[in-house]
Amino acid sequence: MTSVAITGHRGLPAQTLAQVDRALRLEVALRIRPGGPIPIGVSCLADGPDSLFAQAILDAGGRLIAVVPARRYRASLPAAHHPVYDRLVAAADRVIELNREQSDPQAHQAGSLRMLDEADELLAVWDGLPARGFGGTADVVATARERGMPVTVIWPEGAERP
Repeated sequence: MTSVAITGHRGLPAQTLAQVDRALRLEVALRIRPGGPIPIGVSCLADGPDSLFAQAILDAGGRLIAVVPARRYRASLPAAHHPVYDRLVAAADRVIELNREQSDPQAHQAGSLRMLDEADELLAVWDGLPARGFGGTADVVATARERGMPVTVIWPEGAERP
């Protein structure tokens, strides 16, 4: 069974998130073969593309693997995202918790690397620009490509990143 990981920019405007949600749902649908298994989604469940993808996998009847980069990861996410995060963690078939305390760029990169360990391919909601800090989307894409992992970049026309 194919497993698909997700990485993507956080803090995207609502209109861009709506476009990304549609694009991610299409990518999930494209990976479903009649009579075949639905891909397993692998996500760190951050606000934005990570959670949109996780929900798209679950809505398609698929299974979810959640990777938690640090014990304080949830607290580092926006408070408004906590109910979504909690619901997705509860829905995951498997939760992989890294042995890190602080939710910092090093933990996020470690979480992304662990996520890639679980996946056969990567979806990247990425504007194609360099990472703004260590462990950003561009770093995850570069690592996946170094590993020879297929990467599908999603950046809908008209999408914006503040």
